[in-house]
Amino acid sequence: MSRSEISPRESGTLAVASVSRGPWRTAGVVGLVGAGAAVGIDLITLHWSLGILAGPASIGLFLFFLVGGAGAALQKKGGDHRLRRWAQEHPWQAAGAPAAALAVTNTITQYFLSSSGLFASIWTGLWHAAVLYAVVGVVSSVVGARKRAGS
Repeated sequence: MSRSEISPRESGTLAVASVSRGPWRTAGVVGLVGAGAAVGIDLITLHWSLGILAGPASIGLFLFFLVGGAGAALQKKGGDHRLRRWAQEHPWQAAGAPAAALAVTNTITQYFLSSSGLFASIWTGLWHAAVLYAVVGVVSSVVGARKRAGS
């Protein structure tokens, strides 16, 4: 195997490692604020139901993974320079890690906090993850292209 060839397993490991550089504390704060605001709106508008936490939890998770995933692409310093370069050259693979994490956590959250069944919960988790994948992938692509052009 030549040096430029990377197995799918190694590629997945690199994607997770590249996203680990993201601003996850900030992402946690943004996710909590977003979820808290959504709960507040539900309470003010009297949209009370058994699953009142499902929507806000979904919003909070989406914001958490959005800020963490996009923030990893925007990070200018820190971490291994080879890892940053790999993430810039493979923006869509790097975007797959937060999208996969959102799909799993959001599916579980929807299943347990809402009245949705298993398939509806999976569908919600998948389409939210697809939106996140597109946004983080585009941000990562643009940032990577700018950094390569500036090099």
